[in-house]
Amino acid sequence: MLTARPTESHTATHDRVYRVLRARIMHGEMAPGQALTLRGVGKEFGVSMTPAREAVRRLAAEGALFLSTSGRVSTPELTNDRIEELAALRALLEVELASRALPRAHMALIDRLQTINMTVAEMVTKRDAVGYIRSNLEFHRTLYLRAQAPAMLAIAETVWLQLGPTMRALYGRLRRTDPPHNHKLIIAALQAGDEPGLRLAVRSDVTQGLRLLVS
Repeated sequence: MLTARPTESHTATHDRVYRVLRARIMHGEMAPGQALTLRGVGKEFGVSMTPAREAVRRLAAEGALFLSTSGRVSTPELTNDRIEELAALRALLEVELASRALPRAHMALIDRLQTINMTVAEMVTKRDAVGYIRSNLEFHRTLYLRAQAPAMLAIAETVWLQLGPTMRALYGRLRRTDPPHNHKLIIAALQAGDEPGLRLAVRSDVTQGLRLLVS
């Protein structure tokens, strides 16, 4: 007699591995070109090769991992052209998301963004690269959720995922000592209901740093 329980258990296992690896990659915990092995993933999470392989394949389909013809798995090392492409996508998607969020940007949202930005500043002071990337993305996601455009936000998160290791490399190059100035401009534009100012601040915030990586 067949039951659904084994399938549900397998799905939950695969999903757990996928979500943890996805968060690590998005938040820059893994360097560009860092290799993984299915055996290593399985050992770390205490799972068989099957859920490890499915999680890796799912991340590869999202562009978060590179799977070579020889079976080697690694985070992608982005070319200049690819960085330019992803920066352009961020500018298009995130400017539109911010614009759609503006009519719903009430004081509770602005207060929340200011609180998150304090965490961003704290991570900069601590020189915590992963904490900085995580809180920086939380700042943007919190704003964009107000756009009520889930399909657009999902695409933006896929771009963040592909850029995660590169953002870690960028943080090291910037040697940042202050929180992003554009965050303050974003908050000010939200407070003023200034859509052109908001669009400019978001576009600058999501592209200026990435441009520095293009030689």
